[in-house]
Amino acid sequence: MSRKTTKLTRRRLLGVGSGWALAGLFGLPRSRPAAARSTEKPSLSPRGRSRVILIRDQRVLGKDGHPDAAILHEMLNRGLTELFEVPTSEAAWRRLIRPEDTVGVKSNAWDNLPTPPALEEAIRKEVLAVGVTADRFSVDDRGVRKNPVFKKATALINVRPMRTHHWSGLGTCLKNVIMFVPNPPDYHDDACAPLGALWQLPEIKGKVRLNILVMLTPQFHGVGPHGFSPRFTWPYQGLIIGTDPVAVDTTGARIITAKRLQFFDTERPFTPPPHHIQYADTRYGLGNADPERIDLVRLGWREDELI
Repeated sequence: MSRKTTKLTRRRLLGVGSGWALAGLFGLPRSRPAAARSTEKPSLSPRGRSRVILIRDQRVLGKDGHPDAAILHEMLNRGLTELFEVPTSEAAWRRLIRPEDTVGVKSNAWDNLPTPPALEEAIRKEVLAVGVTADRFSVDDRGVRKNPVFKKATALINVRPMRTHHWSGLGTCLKNVIMFVPNPPDYHDDACAPLGALWQLPEIKGKVRLNILVMLTPQFHGVGPHGFSPRFTWPYQGLIIGTDPVAVDTTGARIITAKRLQFFDTERPFTPPPHHIQYADTRYGLGNADPERIDLVRLGWREDELI
């Protein structure tokens, strides 16, 4: 049997990133340092849990590999409606954004796997429909520090594709805000363990209203600082959506881990380990990295879900 077609049994799948055992994936001790956790978690529900939406649609990618804009927009709106548990997408966007907001969409411009322009456009249409004027809306990545909209932003939407990463193990929503600092390598020590500190910067703290991890064609393996091969991507055709960046990234990490097990037919630890995700929980109190405290809602296509 080819490694690419190896089927994960239910038992093996449940063993991939389940419970606090995901600490093994993050390269940390499996015991939880109780004194390190912050009690201030504004992104969580009153029950101290995190709601995350996984939505997939087998029609979203065309034969050319590019997303269908209308289907992607529909996925986004359906995911938001379920996230906020409201009857319409209009109500969801009005829960998320106010007409008086200045909104920056922190995108990701990595050439090999950028945030899809169709998704950026869908967000733009919905934000303007709420009543935000065009001069108070911008999409940017590497220029956020000089962008006048981001300088005045009251609300940020954080959106990027999931991929393996040479410095942080995984390129995540938590890492996506690194362009807000003048020298990103300052946060590369210990496999980017200090990334959670970024979220305390005045440009970011309390402003990120939504995190979207793009899982249309995620990259599950790479070698080198900018390593990319289409062989190590696959058409998962999904989005992971939530207000808690830690829970969103944890969910993506579980899927990537399962794909690596499926492809290599053996456990293949990330190098380096993406322990910035767990540290964002235990050290910085930004959200939940424990799958047992994440309410995962699954919408749409379920085949080869890997979680």
